[in-house]
Amino acid sequence: MYNRAGVAQTSEEGTRVFTWQLGSIVSVSLLVGGFGIMNIMLVSVTERVTEIGIRMALGAHQCVILWQFLLEALALSTAGGMLGVALGPGGAMAVAHFSKLPVSVTPWSVLIAFLFAGVVGVVFGLYPARKAAGLRSIDA
Repeated sequence: MYNRAGVAQTSEEGTRVFTWQLGSIVSVSLLVGGFGIMNIMLVSVTERVTEIGIRMALGAHQCVILWQFLLEALALSTAGGMLGVALGPGGAMAVAHFSKLPVSVTPWSVLIAFLFAGVVGVVFGLYPARKAAGLRSIDA
């Protein structure tokens, strides 16, 4: 025989498992996206070695080169964040429509997701930016 306390406890456990599963999927997605940004930025550094060398030979400091590539990584991840902000709520509403589950998209969740995309871009763009800033002008 079922009682309300048992049903509530089972529902709570199911929600907790579902939350952990979604968190795991999000973590893997952010990690894959971060590695994608890092690879794109590493290719950009490799292709622009001559430009970096010329800029350094003309007097650009390492911090200027570092900031240039960090801002490029931030712009790349921000563009991805904007795409996510544009498509995410629509996807959530589609899930709600087809599964009949209640879904709420709050402005705070959208803002946090957008800011987190920027943080991921900067964190994973740091290695390529440091690599670019560490080049010697004579080698480039």
